[in-house]
Amino acid sequence: MIVMGLNSKSSRSDLEAMLQVADVVSLHCSLTPKTHHLIGKKELAMMKKGAFIINYARGDVIHEEALTEALTSGHLGGAGLDVHWVEPANPADKVYQHPNVIATPHTGVSSTQVLESLAQVVCENIIRQRESRELLHRLC
Repeated sequence: MIVMGLNSKSSRSDLEAMLQVADVVSLHCSLTPKTHHLIGKKELAMMKKGAFIINYARGDVIHEEALTEALTSGHLGGAGLDVHWVEPANPADKVYQHPNVIATPHTGVSSTQVLESLAQVVCENIIRQRESRELLHRLC
């Protein structure tokens, strides 16, 4: 198996080249105007027949209808979805009904190590809150 990686500095041609040779594509990016529908009908068609796509990024990084079509046609071998277009996800949506789709509720990073780290941050923030100190990783 060949493992390839792209980052925010990678070119469009780098993405297209990777899609053509990868057996598995795993997405891990923020949702921005640049990544909205980064993977659509054209990109899915570039992928090898039988390839798998896994989305750990954000739902709208993949065009839902294009993914459903690629799965239904048999072009893709399957999809793993840890993020969704609408949350909570509706299990009745066509994409989730496909037998080669596995959908999880944001649990892809729920390893023992991640959960232990999360627990440490929560405990530290309780102490910081009691002491009127700035919280770690505060979003708002």
